[in-house]
Amino acid sequence: MQFSDQITRSPIPYHPDRGNEIVRGFDNLPAPLADLVKGTAGCSPYLASIMHREANWLRTAFDDPDKKIADLFADIRQTPLDQLNKILRIAKARIAGITALADLGGIWPLEKVTQTLSDFADVAVDVTIKALLSAEIRRGKMPGKSEADIENACGMVVLAMGKGGAGELNYSSDIDLICLFDDSQFSPDDYQDARASFIRVTRRMCALLSDITGDGYVFRTDLRLRHDPSVTPVCVAMRAAEQYYESLGRTWERAAHIKARVCAGDFNAGNAYLKRLEPFIWRKHLDFAAIQDAHDMRLRIREHKGLGGPICLEGHNMKLGRGGIREIEFFTQTRQIIAGGRDPSLRSSKTVVALRALATKGWVEPEIADILITRYREHREVEHRLQMINDAQTHDLPKTADEFDRLARFIGEGETPNLRKSLHTALAQVHELTEGFFAPEDEQPETDLPDGGDDIIARWQAYPALRSSRAVAIFERLRPAILERINKTANPIESLLQFDKFLSGLPAGVQLFSLFEANPQLIDLIVDICGTSSDLAQYLARNSQVLDAVLGGAFFSDWPDQDGLKSDLDAVLARAQDYETRLDSARRWMKEWHFRIGVHHLRGLVDAQTAGRQYAELAQTIVAGVWPLVVDMFREKHGVPPGNGAVILAMGSLGAGRLNARSDLDLIVIYDADGVDSSDGKRPLSTRLYYARLTQAMVTALSAPMAEGRLYEVDMRLRPSGRQGPVATSVQAFEAYQMDEAWTWEHLALTRARLIAGPKDLQSRVEKIRRAVLLGKCKGGKIIRDVIEMRTRLLEAKPALHMWEAKLGQGRMQDIELLAQTAALLSACPKTAVSDHIKAGQAANWLTKSQANTLQAAYDFFWSLQSVTKLLSDTPLEMTGLGERGCDFVLRETGAKDATDLERDMTFHATAVQKLVEARLKA
Repeated sequence: MQFSDQITRSPIPYHPDRGNEIVRGFDNLPAPLADLVKGTAGCSPYLASIMHREANWLRTAFDDPDKKIADLFADIRQTPLDQLNKILRIAKARIAGITALADLGGIWPLEKVTQTLSDFADVAVDVTIKALLSAEIRRGKMPGKSEADIENACGMVVLAMGKGGAGELNYSSDIDLICLFDDSQFSPDDYQDARASFIRVTRRMCALLSDITGDGYVFRTDLRLRHDPSVTPVCVAMRAAEQYYESLGRTWERAAHIKARVCAGDFNAGNAYLKRLEPFIWRKHLDFAAIQDAHDMRLRIREHKGLGGPICLEGHNMKLGRGGIREIEFFTQTRQIIAGGRDPSLRSSKTVVALRALATKGWVEPEIADILITRYREHREVEHRLQMINDAQTHDLPKTADEFDRLARFIGEGETPNLRKSLHTALAQVHELTEGFFAPEDEQPETDLPDGGDDIIARWQAYPALRSSRAVAIFERLRPAILERINKTANPIESLLQFDKFLSGLPAGVQLFSLFEANPQLIDLIVDICGTSSDLAQYLARNSQVLDAVLGGAFFSDWPDQDGLKSDLDAVLARAQDYETRLDSARRWMKEWHFRIGVHHLRGLVDAQTAGRQYAELAQTIVAGVWPLVVDMFREKHGVPPGNGAVILAMGSLGAGRLNARSDLDLIVIYDADGVDSSDGKRPLSTRLYYARLTQAMVTALSAPMAEGRLYEVDMRLRPSGRQGPVATSVQAFEAYQMDEAWTWEHLALTRARLIAGPKDLQSRVEKIRRAVLLGKCKGGKIIRDVIEMRTRLLEAKPALHMWEAKLGQGRMQDIELLAQTAALLSACPKTAVSDHIKAGQAANWLTKSQANTLQAAYDFFWSLQSVTKLLSDTPLEMTGLGERGCDFVLRETGAKDATDLERDMTFHATAVQKLVEARLKA
């Protein structure tokens, strides 16, 4: 489609005579294009002069602007250094002319306009530094480099920052750059000479681009976004820059680097550098403290620029003033900083794209995002018109009525009051939407304390979380809301005491308090947890980062299936770069899901049976996800696993598919050497030693306490020969042991054995062996005799120690599980869940329907009590010490009316099970 056919709007000439004069310089323009040229020249002296000088080039560009610009860029890349000064300035005028006409005519959207300007800046910087570096090489000033190294700029990297980095340069923008060099490419002896050469190139590049000549200028350059610009050279060694950001980098520098992009030089080295900076830019936890930092920065800018006070259109700064472009950018970037560490989809450098991503992920209301996107585009277009008039790097609206008339006509508005009204409305709307996010709410009146509360609160000033003035300031704003919610609980003083324990356990406060301030609904959750479970509150104090998951958008959605969990974990692990980082990512992921299950259970969204299944599915996903990481890590050191690899067999509660909040994992590792004697890596190991150490590495990965905590405690005592046996067992040895040497209790354990990780073929083989063992060992009275003896030993070694014990003791969970496993072994049941074992016993006529129902009802009751107990505390349940909410939780889950009723139910179930067990287990 022809350029003129795409015109959808046009300026109204403010000086018609000047417009007509310029149009006469173009022959036979179609009427819409003639009107566009006339209106543009009649409003902008700068563009009128360009169209006068470059009429011939523009006329040919109208046929295919994209191709004409591409050809222009190609010509620039072929220009020698001694001609660059002039050629770049001519190119600048041509780009300014065609871009302005495409913008003013509505032919190109804002994004293409700003991207074209950014592309030209990239070409100009890249060509200039390479030409200057080539000159340095010819002068012998670049040690160890030759002309062959010019393609990668001898290791020099230029980062485009700000709008240039985002591909959003405004019409008369300067360009914000950070210049670096890859010091790893130079020996210590050559470092100083190379550094001096890169500094010279940077200074000459800035001069060549920004000096004003008879042909104008190319770009004003600004190098002040590098760290410590008053003391650092204009081109900085990458290693020094990384060390600074790792140790001293500030929030505004993180925000600035959201838009950082390699625009020139050694792209491979530059992109690797930015990849290494990701942990600085994108924090692994939600970072709501950035809100206050951004707010403080906004206030400092306003104060420095004198931009405070109500909106007054005369002279109002469309970029930095109230309701301006920077407000939208800060609003967007601050949310990106908060959540981008956890969600890479939020990391776009482009404002509009980022706002849409934030809306998609629930960090911004879609309606608000749409408004801000619309206002952002409108503001940018007004900014462009202001700059196009005289090619001035200005963002200020006119101060006189005449100039406001000119701006209105340039925008295509014939009535200046209409423009003024729309501008004021847009600025006020942006200010209203963004200010509430940044500015802390006014302090609320202090809430009355429950009796005894003064002494508790007096302790808070000594807690680690309140040691900094910044933490204290945020907390003081939060305190009235916290106390108000505590006062609404059934037992305020008890809830205050539990909150006190939570607060005392926090190692630091700024991040968490900022999170509460930005998300008041979390205060309700904390008060609820503190009023119910002191142990869960203490867990939160040590692992407050798990609250990130609550704000992730899906915290209260339905539980995913096993495949959904696996996909989610795989995506998290794929974003990590190395083994240790992947393990840390897995730990964070597990803690968040584990916390989710606990909160859902606590709040009655799931019952104890569902929570038990979810804990088991989570553990299975972790083991299946971490095992390949350990194998890959081990492969790098010692070679490919000999033979057909190894599988992990889950035993005990995990094998049965039901865990509680504190369950450890019973695991067995089984390998198939397939006749291979050793591995073939850089440091080969014998097959037996290989799999033993691989297993130990897996146990370490799961259970070692690291910065992100541990995943699970691991128990491997159920392997053949227990503690005396090897930690990893060959499949042949496993089969022989189970068939010829294993005790009855080990065959009972096999009824709850389930393959959860490793090669599928080997899993199938081990499962066939397990089923064959059950079939081969299911006959004879010896099973009952051994079970009777085993039960007697268990009751002697692990008696019930208190009245609320759910697992140990006669007639409780241990008794039920033992009888169910006996039923499963006698019937060779291949399933692993306790309920399936009970059903198998009934199907085999070893249990009556009434007995099966008695066992299942009792097991569900005791499991609910055990699940609640483990979620509330790691100590024995004590009803009198739980507090009102804790007691309510226990009673809700067990179906009891009160503690007396609960005790009565326990006695009923335990007595019934004890009689049943003793009736079935007779020699």
